[in-house]
Amino acid sequence: MIVSLDTKIRSDPSMSSSIASFGQHSSTAEEEAYRHIQQALRIGRYKPGERLIPEDIAAEIGMSRMPVREAFRRLASDGLVVLRPNRGCIVAGLTVDELYEIFEMRSVLEGLAVRLAMPRIDEDGLDDLERLLDRMERAGQSGSNDWVVRHQEFHGRICALSQRPKLIHQISALHAVIEPYMRIWFDYIEKPLSAREEHATLIAALRSGDAGHAEQVMRDHILGTAPMLAEFVTPSR
Repeated sequence: MIVSLDTKIRSDPSMSSSIASFGQHSSTAEEEAYRHIQQALRIGRYKPGERLIPEDIAAEIGMSRMPVREAFRRLASDGLVVLRPNRGCIVAGLTVDELYEIFEMRSVLEGLAVRLAMPRIDEDGLDDLERLLDRMERAGQSGSNDWVVRHQEFHGRICALSQRPKLIHQISALHAVIEPYMRIWFDYIEKPLSAREEHATLIAALRSGDAGHAEQVMRDHILGTAPMLAEFVTPSR
């Protein structure tokens, strides 16, 4: 039986959390530190190569150093920071090759998420995606960096319907790594070119009911973004 997106969210509270942030963990001191630092990294507060001082971050959040150090280890596993002997925790940067690799991984994982989500997508869910696309477009027209948030919300809504928590978590981690570069990219253009058309094409593929076609459209959409973003992954930026 196919259920509406809104009904599914109401019946499964964990799904709402997945949509909001592609999956989160319980609230602990380590989790609080992790979320705080991850958000700072995603919005570009810390730059590639910058050293993160656990004492400073702990004081800022209002906790001891231990949860912050544990959060560093988790962020390192996400690829957001690098732990180096005698240098501590360093903000990771991406080479062009690494950026392409991340988009290749995203294309496969989000393509899989689309295929798994297809049996759960109905007209209410498609209408919801249309509304999210309108919000994304308005953010782009206003020049708001909120476009990046709306863009992730759009992709997150689809991925959440896969109902695969581990898959959602992996996709979330990849989005976190590229988000600072997405924001830099957005700063250099009025709005992502053809963004509405590409996402409208994706909605049309979802509407077709053809899971294989929808998966391929998602994969092509993600892979097509990499060349446009790659020029901004340079040491001077």
